[in-house]
Amino acid sequence: MNRKKISLILTNAVALLLIFMFTQGLSAQPEQQTKIMLASTIGPIDAGIVGVLEEAFTKKTGIVVEHTGAGTGQALKMAETGKFDLVLVHAKTLEEKFVTDGFGTKRYDLMYNDFIVLGPAADPAGIRGMKDAAAALRKIADAKALFVTRGDKSGTHVKELEVWKKAGVEPQGTWYAVFEQGARGNAPTLAHANEIQAYTIMDRATYITMKPKITLQVLVELDDVLLNYITLIPVNPARFPGIHHKEAMQFVKWLQGRDAQLIIRDFGKDKYGEPLFVPNSPKGKKLRRVSLRRILQ
Repeated sequence: MNRKKISLILTNAVALLLIFMFTQGLSAQPEQQTKIMLASTIGPIDAGIVGVLEEAFTKKTGIVVEHTGAGTGQALKMAETGKFDLVLVHAKTLEEKFVTDGFGTKRYDLMYNDFIVLGPAADPAGIRGMKDAAAALRKIADAKALFVTRGDKSGTHVKELEVWKKAGVEPQGTWYAVFEQGARGNAPTLAHANEIQAYTIMDRATYITMKPKITLQVLVELDDVLLNYITLIPVNPARFPGIHHKEAMQFVKWLQGRDAQLIIRDFGKDKYGEPLFVPNSPKGKKLRRVSLRRILQ
């Protein structure tokens, strides 16, 4: 065999070896992991329940969930870009519009807690112990007592405006203070209200987690208008075909199932001595030991 043939054979062998190594390298590359993108209201993130639920779901399915926090109004706007697969929000009127406008498919009940009216121990408006939240806000307005609002179209702000509307009051004036950083969430807003010793409406989970750090007190609670329902809405795949709708629905189904609803039912009890949320899916309702009202009384 002459040198030319030997050289050609060696060249072909090297080429085949390189092709084999290249294809093996490609096949050895890990498959790209599916990731669900969640736009979530900030309160449940700050409370820690969102991270706990995401971690449990990933452990069970291998599907990663990545959340971005924003007030409910902003979270829904973010989802309207098609960059998210699912939203976790708590303002029914905004949620229904999101679905009606074709951005979401359907609202799914997940959990609830409630809002409370907090204020300084001195209670200059004299609302302590009132059972009617709207009447309490009317007294605050009449007294022109300092009140802090998030003012950012978040679920908390929407609920606050709902109670003002029921009170027949359009809040305005120097006593009604919009927190400039309200979009950062309930925890910074409550910290600010505490700093200036103002009244505010806040979700109970935020209050419980911050209670050791503040002096504001619960003055009005347990009015049905203050209930805070937290809902899941999958983004509409007909509008955004590129989203991970199948995986998002798998997450929704798991969140509404027994395992997740038990996590929700018991979340916070070990650390705070009381749960922060009440399970509210069809299966979750059967797992409740007592209603929120019974828990709090």
